[in-house]
Amino acid sequence: MSIEVNNESGVEVDEELLVELAGHVLERMGINPLAELSILVVDEEAMSDLHERWMGEPGPTDVLAFPMDELRPGHGAGARQEGDAPADPALLGDVVLCPQVAAKQGAEAGHGTEAELELLCTHGILHLLGYDHAEPEEHKEMFGLQGELLEAWREVRPQR
Repeated sequence: MSIEVNNESGVEVDEELLVELAGHVLERMGINPLAELSILVVDEEAMSDLHERWMGEPGPTDVLAFPMDELRPGHGAGARQEGDAPADPALLGDVVLCPQVAAKQGAEAGHGTEAELELLCTHGILHLLGYDHAEPEEHKEMFGLQGELLEAWREVRPQR
């Protein structure tokens, strides 16, 4: 996987860990190993600008996803059915994270910023792959898958 992290937030973030997590998620989802993903880490002001410009909502949010190719596991370029050879590689898109918002949410949820960033990164990648949570059934599927991916990640996560 080609996974790039660009940290423009002014906050120290374990970029290597985000790359490893993203690789884990994409591999578990059956995405072609030549696929490309970009993770951008921004401050609250930049996230507020993106949130308002693209979602029409004021203030910063935790994660935004900007897909490049229409993908869903088993559908489209870069995805494959279980047992199939990987399909053509694809440019997946961008996941944008805000560590300041993640820190607040992590504290509210009873875990740290790093755990919250892992959750948000996974969530953003699932959005890039076509998952959504607007409808109850979609919500159940996406959050269930997110939980499974994070549980599997915790089993293999490198300790630093």
